[in-house]
Order: sequence, then structure tokens, then C-alpha cells
Amino acid sequence: MSALFNFESLLGVLLLMICTCTYIRGFAPSLLDRQKTGLVGTFWKMARIGERKSPWVAAACVLMAINVLFFS
Repeated sequence: MSALFNFESLLGVLLLMICTCTYIRGFAPSLLDRQKTGLVGTFWKMARIGERKSPWVAAACVLMAINVLFFS
């Protein structure tokens, strides 16, 4: 089933995108800071969410990992 139709998969994809964009921005900030509109702007916004809400994103990743490991 596609991640668009399965809520758990959709949350997993969003968490992975937020974590990946935050890592890329920390590793090479010039890639995401150049353009803040369009598709790259969406990645920039995900990186900002990951930076500002990092304890909540980390907790969500841990909960998703527990869910996948023990309840799937």
C-alpha cells in the first residue's frame, strides 16, 4: 500500500524527511538556505521544524521505532 493511503507510513515518511533535511542543513547549510520558495523551500521548512522542535521530533522517531519493532 502506498504511503499516501496508510497513515502510519505517511508519518514515517514525514519524520524521515524532517530528520534528513535537518541533517543536510547542518552538514551543508548553503544547499537549503539559498532558496526558500518552491520545492527546495519545502525542504528548508522541514529543516526548520527539525531544528526548532527537535525534542518532539526525536520523541516521535522513538515512538515510531517502538511501534515498528514491537507492534507491526
